[in-house]
Amino acid sequence: MILKALRKDRLITISYYENGLLQTCKGRLCNLNINEQTLFLEDEQHNIFSIRLSGIKEIY
Repeated sequence: MILKALRKDRLITISYYENGLLQTCKGRLCNLNINEQTLFLEDEQHNIFSIRLSGIKEIY
């Protein structure tokens, strides 16, 4: 249910771990693939970031 709430068209900020480093990305949810457990986030410059759900530390 939390993941469905992310489908709303608004800016979110996600802190996540990638290769052992804490990264932060701000943008809109582009796609959510439950089977591959991947979230795709599009930033303001239209760059798309792929984030593994297991690496997410915080969403705000």
